[in-house]
Amino acid sequence: MKKISKRLSLLLAGIFAVGSFVPCMSDPRATDAEGQDRTGTGFFAQPAYAAEKKKDEIVLRVCNWEEYIDLGDWSEEEAIELDNGKTILGENAMINDFEQWYEETYGKKVRVEYSCFGTNEDLYNQLTLGDVYDLVCPSDYMIMKLMQEGELVAFSKDFFNEEDENNFYTRGVSPYIKNVFETNEIGGEPWSKYAAGYMWGVTGMLYNPEYVTDEEAASISMLTNEKFKRRLTLKDNVRDSYFAILSMIKGDKLLSESFVNDKDYGKKLAEVMNDTSKKTIDEVQESLQDLMDNLYSFETDSGKADMVSGKIVANYQWSGDAVYAMDQADELGVELRFQVPAECTNLWFDGWCMLKKGIDGDKDKQHAAESFVNFISRSDNAVRNMYYIGYTSVIAGEEGDDTMIDYARYNYEAEEDEEETAEYPLGYFFSGDADDEDYIIEYPASEQYRQLYSQYPPMEVIGRSAIMEYFDEEATRNINQMWINVRCFNIKDIPAYAYAVGGVMGLVVILILAERKKNKL
Repeated sequence: MKKISKRLSLLLAGIFAVGSFVPCMSDPRATDAEGQDRTGTGFFAQPAYAAEKKKDEIVLRVCNWEEYIDLGDWSEEEAIELDNGKTILGENAMINDFEQWYEETYGKKVRVEYSCFGTNEDLYNQLTLGDVYDLVCPSDYMIMKLMQEGELVAFSKDFFNEEDENNFYTRGVSPYIKNVFETNEIGGEPWSKYAAGYMWGVTGMLYNPEYVTDEEAASISMLTNEKFKRRLTLKDNVRDSYFAILSMIKGDKLLSESFVNDKDYGKKLAEVMNDTSKKTIDEVQESLQDLMDNLYSFETDSGKADMVSGKIVANYQWSGDAVYAMDQADELGVELRFQVPAECTNLWFDGWCMLKKGIDGDKDKQHAAESFVNFISRSDNAVRNMYYIGYTSVIAGEEGDDTMIDYARYNYEAEEDEEETAEYPLGYFFSGDADDEDYIIEYPASEQYRQLYSQYPPMEVIGRSAIMEYFDEEATRNINQMWINVRCFNIKDIPAYAYAVGGVMGLVVILILAERKKNKL
């Protein structure tokens, strides 16, 4: 039986009101310039310039997504007892634990100034306006953009030394994730040189099986199905929506036998899903405008609640938020499922990067930043963060450490008396061998397309995934204009009578001008 995430347990317990929680803190010392808590929650978003550095103290300025790190304060009932004998309990905030661990391990004091951002674009704007951070956690395309612009500091050689027992990231990152970061490049340099993974996932359809069949949810074309008119939502950001609609309009090609069986399938899939030609952008715009009448809305965060409440029946969603929504629905007696469309899925990552303007050649600060990445990559801490936020860590665990796979079993393995079960192989993620029998979870067959599927997509889903690349300036300009045309001025939203009225008014104006000209003569 899967435990709901800490974030959800807090919500369901009513500890904070919807919309008021700002889990962005370093410690109780973090206040604004007047010493006041401006969040109303007891948690503080501390600006990067808030405190002066004390003698012999390293100040590490970290900026991360909201609700994206364990804040601690677990009750004893929340303790996670794993098969390998480990007990995991988040008593303190992860950041405070890091500060203590760093001093005990390296003999130096470090103080983390922790801030949050809401979108990748928010982070970029903050950096453009002069905010200075040492360590940030953007998504894949923003990592590419910052790499392209030369804004990042490369991780040191010491960070990749697998002989160092404190290098938890290098020793424990999933072989699959490691390969992705090493084989994807910007300017001839791999992501792994400048970024360390944090969380990852895919996109797909979150749906209510009471109204939507598994077969219907298996294709992105369900977005056009009038059976679900005004009961569907799409992401309110241009990249996710562009990807979804592109996979829909290219669906016949993506599903064709010749394309799927091509020896260069992965490469060609990435090319199709990163097509930003003007012709393709125009096709996506037209399809989006046609689709508007079938959608309930575009959304960023409200889709989860709308699914649980029954306001909508399907929601194009990130896998981590799908897990969160399913957990919440389960508590209310509603079953939701998640499927990756047969056409394609977007494989996304959030990763840690060091910024040149922050690190500024300071070796102590860089060591603290790399140590922060390592500390949260330690398997017990990776579990804490997964439990808190509901997303999937890139950490599989170093050799001989079964914590991560045990946590997956703790959540999803079938009970001994379960009658109908199925095998779920996860070797591709944990050992790099898809057929590795040590990483098979026996799970209830009734749980297909549920949390396990969302948290660790099966290999066949991974096989049809593509990473959406960073757009160049021209493509960005054209796609942004397309999004403005769809979101702010959709000509197809104008009713027919408006054209008629406009035509009559235009004719009246012409007649008036003609009459005036005649009188002047």
